Amino acid sequence: MHTLDGVSRGDQYRALGLSTFAFTVCFAVWTIFSIIGVRIKQELGLSDTQFGLLVATPVLTGSISRIFLGVWTEQFGGRIMFPLQMLVTSVAVWLLTSVQTYEVFLLAALGLGLAGGSFIIGVAYTSRWFKKEHQGTALGIFGAGNVGAAVTNFAAPFLVVAVGWEGTARVYAVVLAATAVLFFLLAKDDPVQQERKRSGARPVSAGTQLEPLKNIQVWRFATYYFFVFGAFVALASFLPRYYVGAYGLELTTAGVFAGLYSLPGSVFRALGGWMSDKWGARFVMYLTFIVSLIVLFIMSYPHTSYSVAGISGTIEFSFGLSVGFFVFLTVILGFVMSLGKAAVYKHIPVYYPDHVGSVGGLVGMIGGLGGFFLPILFGVLLDYTGVWTAPFMALFVIVAISTVWMHVAIRRTELGRHPQLAGERYLSDVPDQPFSKSGH
Repeated sequence: MHTLDGVSRGDQYRALGLSTFAFTVCFAVWTIFSIIGVRIKQELGLSDTQFGLLVATPVLTGSISRIFLGVWTEQFGGRIMFPLQMLVTSVAVWLLTSVQTYEVFLLAALGLGLAGGSFIIGVAYTSRWFKKEHQGTALGIFGAGNVGAAVTNFAAPFLVVAVGWEGTARVYAVVLAATAVLFFLLAKDDPVQQERKRSGARPVSAGTQLEPLKNIQVWRFATYYFFVFGAFVALASFLPRYYVGAYGLELTTAGVFAGLYSLPGSVFRALGGWMSDKWGARFVMYLTFIVSLIVLFIMSYPHTSYSVAGISGTIEFSFGLSVGFFVFLTVILGFVMSLGKAAVYKHIPVYYPDHVGSVGGLVGMIGGLGGFFLPILFGVLLDYTGVWTAPFMALFVIVAISTVWMHVAIRRTELGRHPQLAGERYLSDVPDQPFSKSGH
């Protein structure tokens, strides 16, 4: 564990504020294909499967890079890694405007995807400035940078109309590069890095950082994040396409409605962190999964027409969700997913205080892979079923499996350790002892 001696509240607010702002900008860049991809789809005549792959490709890089960026942040500090990651990504975004073919678009999207790796850099950097009893709230506030998806959904459609998708990409590249410079100039080294410089100690090796990944518990946390984060990213990218296709809306209107999903899916992450500090992350995860099941079941129901043989003849009626009610459901879904995202990352600094970068990186990577595979799955389902609500049916199944698995695993783990709890309904989610550098 690191010491916070000499760290003022102003230092904490500075680190949290800069990290949250930088993450917001990065997340806006990471989801840019949700808007400009619609125009690219039209220009290149892409199928829904091809469009899903294009939207998902940045998520692949952003996901896989998280585990490496997490380890490097533990070693070299967020003040170095955050600006470096943003500068490299801004170059990729700028070069995107010179691409002409679908295959090269996919390659450019891989570079753009580094923006998604910013999350674990911020988690590792921010968590070092706060005590564990406040880390849930702090990381929840930082995670509210997911609002960058809403920024893109709200603003990018109007930028596309005004300056074209190429101009929109250039604006994003410039803003990202400027943010990198500002972060480096204004941020401070975190307390761990400051102590290393004073003592001359060497950074912890990558092998030591990766040691906790052998624990099945880490992978269980990652499966939770596959839905609460991966599906969030997937839906933030997919919903504009859904509104345009299923309801025949204009891109600007579709972007605003998608933003109404992304906004609560981001800003209430801070509330999720506070709730996790107060009532426990496990309670918040149950709340997230149960509400999500209810909402996704309703969203999954396709527009259906019925014919009933009545006494005086055939009675015909239909059922379908109006666009207003559907948008309302997405707001509820985004809200509970934001709580779940905070709950997952509340676990990590409590159980693995010396391995936040590596453990958080793995969890973020698996969650991000959800954001990669799910848009492709959505496209395949649309192409092969022809049913607009098929993607929500798939999400319902995923959440149902995750909920059952989580409950069974929790009960088996706790009862195996404490058989006397067989009659207890409340089980704590706070470890007796966190995982230390020695592996205990």
